[in-house]
Amino acid sequence: MATLDDVARMAADLPEVAEVDRRGQRAWSVGGKVFAWERTFSKADIKRYGDEEPPGGPILATRVADLGEKEAVLAEGRAGFFTIPHFDGYAAVLIQLSAAEGEKLREAVVDGWLALASPALTRQYLETLDGT
Repeated sequence: MATLDDVARMAADLPEVAEVDRRGQRAWSVGGKVFAWERTFSKADIKRYGDEEPPGGPILATRVADLGEKEAVLAEGRAGFFTIPHFDGYAAVLIQLSAAEGEKLREAVVDGWLALASPALTRQYLETLDGT
C-alpha cells in the first residue's frame, strides 16, 4: 500500500521539485506549477457517489499532458486510477494510493512532472535516463 510519504520520495527523485502546502494538504510542484497533490473529497464529490462508497483515502491527483492522455490512462484500467465529475475537462487523474501498483504510481508522478516541467528541464531529465 502506497502512502503520501512514498509519493514524496518519488517526487523528490525528480529535478527541481518542491513540496508545497496547498490548502492544508501536501502537493508537489516544478517551476511553481503543481503536478501532484493530495485530494480529499468535498461534500459535493461525496454526494455524487450517492449510495456508493467513494474510494478511501489517501487520494492523489496527478496532472497528465492532455485529455487524450487522461482517457488513455483511464482506459488501461490501472488499479486505483479513476476520475470524478469535478475533473471532467481537466487534464488530471485521481489515484487511490491503497489500490495503486508501485510502478504505475511512479509512472503517474513522473508523467505529471513531465506535463508541467519546462522543455529544457524535461530534455535534461530524459537525457539522463538515456545516459546521453
